[in-house]
Amino acid sequence: MKIRADIATLIREGHTNTSIARRLHCDPSTVARARRALRYPPADHLGRLYAEAVPTGRVKGYRPADGRMPISPAQQQANRERLLAALRKDAA
Repeated sequence: MKIRADIATLIREGHTNTSIARRLHCDPSTVARARRALRYPPADHLGRLYAEAVPTGRVKGYRPADGRMPISPAQQQANRERLLAALRKDAA
C-alpha cells in the first residue's frame, strides 16, 4: 500500500484519524488503513500518551484503581539514566 506522506506525517505527530481526515479532506478509513500499514496503534490508544502535560511525566487525568500513577516512557528513560549514573559513581 502506498501511503501519502502528509497522512504519515500527521499520524506520527499524534493526530487522530478524524482530525487528519478533516485537514486533508479524505475519508477517515483511508487514514485508518495508513495507520495499520505503518503499524501504529489506533489513535485512541495514543491519546493517553499525548495527554501528558505534567512535567513529572505522569499522565494527566489518569487515576488507576490501585492509586499508583504510571510514568511516561521518557520519564522512565530519565530515571533509568539517573540510576545508572549513580551506580557508576558509587562503583568508581
